[in-house]
Amino acid sequence: MTFNEGMRIDTSTTSSSGGGGGGGRGLAVGGGLGGLVIVVIALFLGVDPGTVLPQEGAGQDGSQGAETQGFDTSQCKTGKDANDILGCRIIATGNSVDGVWAQLMPGYTRPKIRLFSENVSTACGPATTDVGPFYCPGDQTAYFDTAFFQELVDRFGSSNGPLAQEYVVAHEFGHHVQDLQGTLGRAQQGPGGAEGNSVRTELQADCYGGVWAHYAAITKQEGTDVTFLQPLTDKDIQDALSAASSVGDDRIQQSSTGQVNPESWTHGSSAARQYWFTEGYRTGDPKQCDTFSATDLHE
Repeated sequence: MTFNEGMRIDTSTTSSSGGGGGGGRGLAVGGGLGGLVIVVIALFLGVDPGTVLPQEGAGQDGSQGAETQGFDTSQCKTGKDANDILGCRIIATGNSVDGVWAQLMPGYTRPKIRLFSENVSTACGPATTDVGPFYCPGDQTAYFDTAFFQELVDRFGSSNGPLAQEYVVAHEFGHHVQDLQGTLGRAQQGPGGAEGNSVRTELQADCYGGVWAHYAAITKQEGTDVTFLQPLTDKDIQDALSAASSVGDDRIQQSSTGQVNPESWTHGSSAARQYWFTEGYRTGDPKQCDTFSATDLHE
């Protein structure tokens, strides 16, 4: 998916940092996490990464050294920059997702974006690169380490197409929508496993990502009167579905342990993640993303 060069990137809600940073107070949003490879533990899940990852180089109080300067957001000005530079693409995708949800959801407010490398301090506690992208409801911020996107390709076999990357951003912003709706906390309620609320929370965020994709090429940016993105191609959708499939619990468990244990799932199967993204994309209707009421998660 290509950004229109006439769109302007708004970096006002974005910050960045390198390594370092102190610990924050934990605010767990997910539960029943364990038994999977470390990246999977918080991948695409709005949980407190500080509760699942030890911090290398941290002192006994969990603090880190001073944060260093990170990605230079001043280089992100237009859609062309988003097409050429991954960090700018993340920010521009966030702009696009904001534009869509502002039209779909009365009272929508923008989350913040934090680009980091190595480790980062959050209101949900400290996190490292190994956590992968996550959303922290404590500071209403979506956190991204750009190095993860290559990990998604090299380790999990995802496509490296732009929409595979943009799907990740839209998914994390989906958790922000859940936070605004007051439903994000349901992830840690009730039983776990393949039918549990943690999985249903993740699949709904996938569906919300699909809703964004439905409108991404027809939503105009306020102030420029151009659409954020050019129309999606079949290849774009294949890229997004590739990313969704690559982070299915069954696929990751099979590749990392050689076994599949649905009782320990936290995100849903590859088939379910693809189904719910497609459902959001097909309908463009957030009401069709009610995974909590669904009797069939299409696993």
